[in-house]
Amino acid sequence: MKKALIGIILVAIAGFAIYKLAFDKGGNDGPKGAKQQPLAISKNSSAFNESFDRLLTGYFELKDALVEYDTLKANAAARNVAGYADSLQTEQITGDSTGDIQKMAADYAASISGSAKGLVGEGDLTKKKREFQMISESLYELVRTVRYDRKKLFHQHCPMAFNDDEEAYWISDNNKVVNPYLGKKHPKYKDAMLGCGDITDSLDYTR
Repeated sequence: MKKALIGIILVAIAGFAIYKLAFDKGGNDGPKGAKQQPLAISKNSSAFNESFDRLLTGYFELKDALVEYDTLKANAAARNVAGYADSLQTEQITGDSTGDIQKMAADYAASISGSAKGLVGEGDLTKKKREFQMISESLYELVRTVRYDRKKLFHQHCPMAFNDDEEAYWISDNNKVVNPYLGKKHPKYKDAMLGCGDITDSLDYTR
């Protein structure tokens, strides 16, 4: 009788152990799987991201206008860039306990605005492109400072932007090189150097 009772107890213990093992395994898979697929939620506020998106849109319109050698569109886009930079919601940047990031972002935005206004004031296309170069470098530093995470951006480089031997950079949301410094209507190369350049950095804070 005792042997039978002990046998029943052992079977029950073994059954419980198997059940517990299976349950724990299933339970661990759920949270583990969730960690491997984090939600794509921006680290910055919606207000900041919306204002930054407007700035990027204006910048890309300016870049495209320079590719086309369209000074009227370039001036209009530069005015928009200046306005968007002036209204960038840097105070809405989150996770900045000291305020240093907000201040740096505001300084870069002011630099972008100043260069964009300078671009409008220049009559010579080459001088407009030099202002664009300064806008691009300030924007590059701004993206890195705020760790903009709504899309992947590319820092692109032209080795012969000015006088065939001066390099310059720009920002693109596409890894294809479409050079705004040499463009489609270059006085010497026409559109033959439109694809001249390379990617020096990819800015991807989306992960």
